[in-house]
Amino acid sequence: LRQIVKRSRDAKQVRRAQALLWLDQGEPVTNVARRQEVSRQTVYDWVRSFQERRHEPMAQRLRDRHRCGRPPEKGKAVEAFVERVMGTDPRQLGYHSPVWTIPLLCQHLKLEQGIEVSERTFRRCLKSMGYRYKRPRYVLSRRFPTWRQAKGGSSAA
Repeated sequence: LRQIVKRSRDAKQVRRAQALLWLDQGEPVTNVARRQEVSRQTVYDWVRSFQERRHEPMAQRLRDRHRCGRPPEKGKAVEAFVERVMGTDPRQLGYHSPVWTIPLLCQHLKLEQGIEVSERTFRRCLKSMGYRYKRPRYVLSRRFPTWRQAKGGSSAA
C-alpha cells in the first residue's frame, strides 16, 4: 500500500490506500473519515471492497469496479472518422486551415456524416486513441526586404 501511495497517479487509489494504511496503524474510522473528508460508511465500504477482492492484484483492489451503463453512442463513429480524415490536409477538402482543429473536425463530421458531436467529446475520443492535441501556433509572415523603405525609413539597418 505504501508503494501505491508513493507512486500511483490515480488520486482515488492513493486516497483509499492512505485510508487503509491509517486504519492499519490503529487510527479510528471516524478520524480517517474526517481526514479524507468522507463519511464513515465510505471508509467501511473501502475496507469491505478491499477485503472482498483478495484474489486481485493490490493496485486493482483499490480501483473502482467496472460499472455497467449506457454505452457511448458516437465514440466509434468519431474514431472511424478520425482514422480516415487525420492523414489528409484540410485544404484539400476546401477548408482554409492548414491543420485540423477540434472545431473544424466537428464541423466536417457534421457535414460529411450528419453526426453532431461536442468539442469535448471529440477531444475525449482523440485522447483515447492516443492522439495529442495542441492548438496551432500562428507565425507572422516575414517582412519584405524593402518594407522599411515603404514605411519611410532608411534602408541601412
